[in-house]
Amino acid sequence: MHRRNFPAEKYREGLPEEHHPTYDRLIQQAADIHRTGIVESDSQAHMAGSEILVGLVDGLVAVWDGQPARGYGGTADVVAYAERTGLRSRVIWPEGATRD
Repeated sequence: MHRRNFPAEKYREGLPEEHHPTYDRLIQQAADIHRTGIVESDSQAHMAGSEILVGLVDGLVAVWDGQPARGYGGTADVVAYAERTGLRSRVIWPEGATRD
């Protein structure tokens, strides 16, 4: 089952246009869609969406370099939130990967 999470109603608008077809396809395949109720796609909305997702899953796999988040709601914040809630988490960072 695929679950999709809308951090904000305007999330799609903030994506590069070339990502829209993939985004639309994933939404169409979703069995469940969870919405935060937030309109603007900002860091608060992204963190709210992540908190909802953490509450729905049995475990978290994060692709993360271990560095601090670049803004509220980044991977570091989501991993920390998951750990605070007791969610089983696994962090991976592929060898040779870089953060742009």
